[in-house]
Amino acid sequence: MLSVHLENGLLELRDVPQPERPQGFAVIRLLLGGICNTDLELQRGYYGFSGTPGHEFVGEVVSADTQSLVGKRVVGEINLNCGNCSWCARGLGRHCPARTVLGIVHHPGAFQEFLTLPERNLHVVPASLSDEEAVFVEPLAAACEILDQVSLAAGDEVALLGDGKLGLLIAQVLHANGCRVRQFGKHESKLAISAARGIATERIDQASLPTAAFRYVIDATGSPAGLKAAVQMTEPRGAVVLKSTVHGEVPVDTASVIVNEITLVGSRCGRFEPAMELLKSGAVDVKALISARIKLEEASAAFDLAAQRGVLKVLLTAH
Repeated sequence: MLSVHLENGLLELRDVPQPERPQGFAVIRLLLGGICNTDLELQRGYYGFSGTPGHEFVGEVVSADTQSLVGKRVVGEINLNCGNCSWCARGLGRHCPARTVLGIVHHPGAFQEFLTLPERNLHVVPASLSDEEAVFVEPLAAACEILDQVSLAAGDEVALLGDGKLGLLIAQVLHANGCRVRQFGKHESKLAISAARGIATERIDQASLPTAAFRYVIDATGSPAGLKAAVQMTEPRGAVVLKSTVHGEVPVDTASVIVNEITLVGSRCGRFEPAMELLKSGAVDVKALISARIKLEEASAAFDLAAQRGVLKVLLTAH
């Protein structure tokens, strides 16, 4: 089968055997995979990654212990946990110390014709959702995670830094839950996607950011400078939610954090259920975020395109 291999920043296509299926796992035929900022950071050296990347996908089950899954379209949670430790017992398998992570940590990713995941990680995609919508469930779940971590009420004002793929999803998620979102970004065309959903947007440069103006600030810039800017914008005893995955160290003035008693909240993967509900209800528009569909055998060109300024979601299709 065709598989994408990433090593030392270089992408190549390999012809590899179809993966064997361990007990409790499913073999899934890729339908669509989405290139996200984490994949681009892996190419830049994040985690010292070597292997098959890709963790946003929708596919069709071709083999499983549970026969009712065969033939179903599925999306999959990316953390493969042990199921036995205290973290897993608390429902926090996403932080299991023994976990592997699809396309990121010691488990081959989705950018290949067939992939494997535990059956317990899979969610069947309802017929009402297209493949193009379903491939966004994983990043949309990451956006929804903010609501599980921070007590945001309807009417709360939230500043959102960043107008990339994840930032645009976060804006819609918070807006759908009644928050008054002010999204700051640098790209008029991207901000227009949020504005079309009734979200307040502002095109700015670094010099024009407000100071100590918001109780809640979310950094989704994907930039090392994002955290510093977010702290600057947060009022005393406010909270900054960190959503940027950046290769390398991120500078921050800890004095500002300490003196102003600002809470820093790291935020990563989220539950799939609320993401599915938002897609089914139409409360979130993901199709506006698709920039291109490119065949799996042209993955190198797809990564190059995804890394270009102004480009949003690039989808890889195996057929």
